Amino acid sequence: MAGGKLSPRQKMINLMYLVFIAMLALNMSKEVLSAFGLLNEKITDANVATTQRNTAFMEGLAVKASEQSAQYAGVKAKADDISKVSDDLDLYITNLKSASIKDIEDPRDYEVMDKADFFNNLFFTGENYKPEGQEFLDKINNYRTEMIKILSDTTLTKFAGIEDVKKSIETNFSTDEVTNRDGKKEEWLKYNYEGFPLIASLTKLTQIQADIKTTKSEVLQKMLAGQQATAMSFTQYNTLLETSKTAYYAGEEFDGGIVLGRKDPNTKPNRVELTLDGRALSEDQYAIESGKVMLKISAGAPGDHKIEGNLIFLENEKETKIPVSLGFSTISKPNSAVIAADKMNVVYRGVDNPMTVSIPGIPDNKVNASAPGLSKVSGSKYVMRPGAGRTVTITASGTLPDGTGVRTPAEFRIKDIPPPVGAIRGETGIVRMERGGLEISTISAVLQDFDFELNINVTGFSFKVSGQPTVKVNGTKLDSAAKGALRRAQRGDAVQIFDINANLAGNSGYKLKKISPVIIELTN
Repeated sequence: MAGGKLSPRQKMINLMYLVFIAMLALNMSKEVLSAFGLLNEKITDANVATTQRNTAFMEGLAVKASEQSAQYAGVKAKADDISKVSDDLDLYITNLKSASIKDIEDPRDYEVMDKADFFNNLFFTGENYKPEGQEFLDKINNYRTEMIKILSDTTLTKFAGIEDVKKSIETNFSTDEVTNRDGKKEEWLKYNYEGFPLIASLTKLTQIQADIKTTKSEVLQKMLAGQQATAMSFTQYNTLLETSKTAYYAGEEFDGGIVLGRKDPNTKPNRVELTLDGRALSEDQYAIESGKVMLKISAGAPGDHKIEGNLIFLENEKETKIPVSLGFSTISKPNSAVIAADKMNVVYRGVDNPMTVSIPGIPDNKVNASAPGLSKVSGSKYVMRPGAGRTVTITASGTLPDGTGVRTPAEFRIKDIPPPVGAIRGETGIVRMERGGLEISTISAVLQDFDFELNINVTGFSFKVSGQPTVKVNGTKLDSAAKGALRRAQRGDAVQIFDINANLAGNSGYKLKKISPVIIELTN
């Protein structure tokens, strides 16, 4: 069309072709500009949604960190570092985009954003970068470096997927030289932003923001998922034996089961409300250690005890109560062996026979004993006062932890108190003493080698000097008649004290067996 001489008509036709081709090129440019604008809008909308998710995530993580500080405080601190690095670059790009379109009346009129002047003039001067261009590069490089540094911390590298995120950051935020379509190396900033229409550069910047927000979202999700996986790991559990009661008997069916229990030291209740037998436990009676509520209480008196209440955790700013309903039994501590003489089950009539009645494995408050003359003192201590008859049966009954009753009888022989022995000055049998000593001595009666310390009151006795009439004496000492008979006795005479009358102090109704006499040989 350009060669040779052309007629005016042909020149006109050629000109029309040129105008037509220019018009086609112009229309195609507008369509491309609009397409970039629509793409920018879609990426921007997606960025808004991602920002909302990230904000909600950070708010939720803050709640978890306040509720379960030991478990989530470290993750929250790293999340804050990631947010700061990400938000700094995102805000810088937002300001950069705003400055580029501040002179455009309608920010959605993409067809007017066909010039490359703004970023060409902002970033470049000939073959070199302006300070603004270098700043842009430094911002991208700093983001990449800081993010890799944070994600390389040992508290995060243990979480699955973190290494993949680091590789993605290296790729998406690389500013290395780029090979163009001619196979030549070209600087990253020039390759992406020199000579491009404004709307294309804006779309690229919006895509960088999308990469920032998406990276932040991925990291936060993997951090939380990793922390939760660590908390739920089976290494945080141990086995516990769950039983319906605290003790079993030989031959009884065992109904225990093995269950898993958390031992995670980071899982601690925020508050504890516990009672022991209905009485509230004070703060000095328990401690929260290594994920356990360690009780600092006495086992208490023998019997069944109940621990009830709640362990309270904060979950999504609401209290979640884990009910507690546990029990334990306290039995008397044995301090001696039980050794019994099978033929010596004996109780004595006329005295208080102390007895101990218990059933191993059953608290004393759930054991009862019954028999004629048996009364309870306290705990397992009883007193037996047998009446008539030759035997008495004591029956012990109790209730096992499973509610089963136990009933055991034991037979005891009943014996009378053995005959007392007469005594003078505490001596029994044949006693040698002076006449003067006998006059002033007290007559008594004793139980030799008897298991009970009994107080026997002498009320009278018979006094006999050889060759003289018997004298009846009231009381415990010689009266005038007895002393008169004693004065007529000769040296070496035997004086008898017999028919001693006595009774038990505190039990005058019991009749003692006949008291043996005491013989005195006068020495002067």
